[in-house]
Amino acid sequence: MMNEIANLKEALKPAETLFVVDAMTGQDAVNTAKAFNERLDFNGVVLTKMDGDTRGGAALSIRRVVEKPIKFISSGEKMEAIDRFYPDRMAGRILGMGDVVSLVEKAQQTFDQDEARRLNAKMRKNQFDFNDFLNQLQQIKKMGNMKDMLSMIPGMGKAMKDVDIDDNAFKPVEAIIRSMTMEERENPEKLNASRKTRIAKGSGTSIQQVNQLLKQFEDMKKMMKTMNKMGGGKRALGALNPFGR
Repeated sequence: MMNEIANLKEALKPAETLFVVDAMTGQDAVNTAKAFNERLDFNGVVLTKMDGDTRGGAALSIRRVVEKPIKFISSGEKMEAIDRFYPDRMAGRILGMGDVVSLVEKAQQTFDQDEARRLNAKMRKNQFDFNDFLNQLQQIKKMGNMKDMLSMIPGMGKAMKDVDIDDNAFKPVEAIIRSMTMEERENPEKLNASRKTRIAKGSGTSIQQVNQLLKQFEDMKKMMKTMNKMGGGKRALGALNPFGR
């Protein structure tokens, strides 16, 4: 395989050659990187599986042994899961200090600025409905692996290490909301027993799950209303909105 790759490099003459390595392989990753670099003299390294239990300790060893920069890291299998490598942020992850900057950047890349302002205004007026809730779920899912995002919050890295978070956990919630009519999404207070039964059957969930979602939604709206009355809603919502007001 080494000969084949070397022949390909000689024939294609790529402008840049990157060595992609599984960050969870530890010392094996270092040994492999050294062997490939001696044969190919690559330009940089890409660390994958940064959404796993590893926090990137292999990055330090690889950088020292091959003396080549780590250029990218990946927390998933899709292109949007690839991020530039920042040494200071990786140091924060390794030390369990989180990576708030990367988390904010992901939010800025994912959330639409005009939509964020519109939603902010609706929340201040206590007009937040299930259409808005569903839209926010879609935006959050675009940010990537939930466990990886939570681990970027300072102090959460160790707490999330042994916690299994199912990225499909939002599916029942989405199914319930999509089984509502537009009128029901905008006016959930109209959801009587017969409507809840229809929604539960249509979403493949139970009436208890429908009631639980409705209660959580109402509790959230009450909290927003209380914050607005106390004058803290504007500041709190502004802090949640990465684009400002």
